[in-house]
Amino acid sequence: MNVQEVRKLDSYLKRLFGNPRIRVVPRPKKDDSAEVYIGEEFVGILFVDDEDDDRSYQFQMAILDTDLDEA
Repeated sequence: MNVQEVRKLDSYLKRLFGNPRIRVVPRPKKDDSAEVYIGEEFVGILFVDDEDDDRSYQFQMAILDTDLDEA
């Protein structure tokens, strides 16, 4: 993912979820993914999917059982 792509994804997620605190950040030493934060809290990873020359993105978010207990 290049810088322009990260910016587009950042803007898209902010608009989609109506949350200006969402941040998409490039991963060190990785060019196929970026990290997603809400404020300072890490929430998931965006992966690039280039299969069949049709570029798309997959968002992966893990939810721990202990996180559910806090809700």
